[in-house]
Amino acid sequence: MIKKILMSCLVVVVAFAGLYLLFREPFDRFNPWIEQEYVYVEVQNEPADDDGRYKYREQGVTESGETKRVVFTTSTRLDQGTPLKVLAKGTYTVEYTFINEDEMLSK
Repeated sequence: MIKKILMSCLVVVVAFAGLYLLFREPFDRFNPWIEQEYVYVEVQNEPADDDGRYKYREQGVTESGETKRVVFTTSTRLDQGTPLKVLAKGTYTVEYTFINEDEMLSK
């Protein structure tokens, strides 16, 4: 009986962990324990198609100097090296703005 309960609990935990990994961005968006912060990003990667939009997964640096991954979509393709200031909550992007090179933080 105890083995069945433990196995059931393990299956539930693995299922929730898998769902979190698959749908991390929506979880981050609604997670009340994750705070918003600015991440400075220079576009490096090619975008993926996201139903007619361009989806970027980029590494950036926070104001505290930590490296962080952000995910955002645009309606136009961005040139490689385009500097952005991204307001992120986890990997979810709330908004982004174009900035000048001199406003970028270094890694």
